[in-house]
Amino acid sequence: MREFIDGATAIARGALAAGCRFFAGYPITPATPILLHMLRELPKVGGVGIQAEDEIASIGFCIGASMAGMKAMTATSGPGISLYSENIGLAIMGETPLVIIDVMRLGPATGGATTVAQGDVQFIQWGTSGGYPIIALCPTSVPECYEFTIRAFNLAERFRIPVFLATDKEIVMTMTTVDLDDYPTGIPIQDRVPAPSHGDFVPYAIRELDQVPLFASVGGPHLVRFTTSTHDEYGFLVKDPVKVGRLNEHLAAKIEAHQGELEMITADLQKGADTLLISYGITARSMLDAVRLARARGRRVSALTVYSLWPVPGQAIRRAVEGHRRVVVAELNLGQYRREIVRIVGRDAEVVGIYRVDGELITPEQILEQVR
Repeated sequence: MREFIDGATAIARGALAAGCRFFAGYPITPATPILLHMLRELPKVGGVGIQAEDEIASIGFCIGASMAGMKAMTATSGPGISLYSENIGLAIMGETPLVIIDVMRLGPATGGATTVAQGDVQFIQWGTSGGYPIIALCPTSVPECYEFTIRAFNLAERFRIPVFLATDKEIVMTMTTVDLDDYPTGIPIQDRVPAPSHGDFVPYAIRELDQVPLFASVGGPHLVRFTTSTHDEYGFLVKDPVKVGRLNEHLAAKIEAHQGELEMITADLQKGADTLLISYGITARSMLDAVRLARARGRRVSALTVYSLWPVPGQAIRRAVEGHRRVVVAELNLGQYRREIVRIVGRDAEVVGIYRVDGELITPEQILEQVR
């Protein structure tokens, strides 16, 4: 069986399947369809959907709902993700499980509200103060929108961190025919494991730097201090260099120490190929079409689709690059992810980029030009 569906619907379905019961957002093209779906569907399962007064309130509501024990999600685009910046930092500092959908559109500022782009790739990692790691997944299709939304919730719960789903206008708003068998089944759902209700509880207590502290809901049986400031394991503001360093090293280590399990890529490597194509999101679909065309014409070429944008899947990229003389990175910005590939590849291969920022998609033919 098949259905006619867009990415917004798939994201909403994935959120509900993952156990999301709270959503807050503000209308902004092209993320508005996700807001509308969640407002309609959440009450049917006992959840709460809110159209907030602005983007700042939206993510603030979600942080509050998450700390009260609910799985929460928000969605925005363009100027909205910029307004989320301060509260993204709050979610990192407070170790708040949260899913943020960023439907990328052409910037800067208002830019092209109905125009596709992939210009937020660096922002979602570095768009808040401090420079601490986050997790960002990037689907290339409608079924992957469903799958990666569930996985984003699982990772948010696993690591107590805001997790981004970095998608784009074309995938979210374009209707397409999908075979129902293309949707993954049986993805385990990571539910929130509360701290024991009895006994002493220290809200940010960890033994090892990469450990994730137990969660206790605000308003529950334990006293929970939640602050945007540097704090000790009890949640009290602190200036002790040892405690400050331990907290900040922990916020990085709980992600960096687990990069291996976070890497998500698909590699289609052809023996004898000297060119490796790398892309993500909507542009990866043009890349895969280019690979099929090139091979049909007798050319050898390899491809790597990146699904886990952050942390950058460095080990997987290094393995894929081995044996290739040239790496071509295709993306709808001025080379934001190419920077990461250059950093990882070093002098092992030449790294070139294919960019577009005119509001149009990169075509398979443009990629084939670089293959030639």
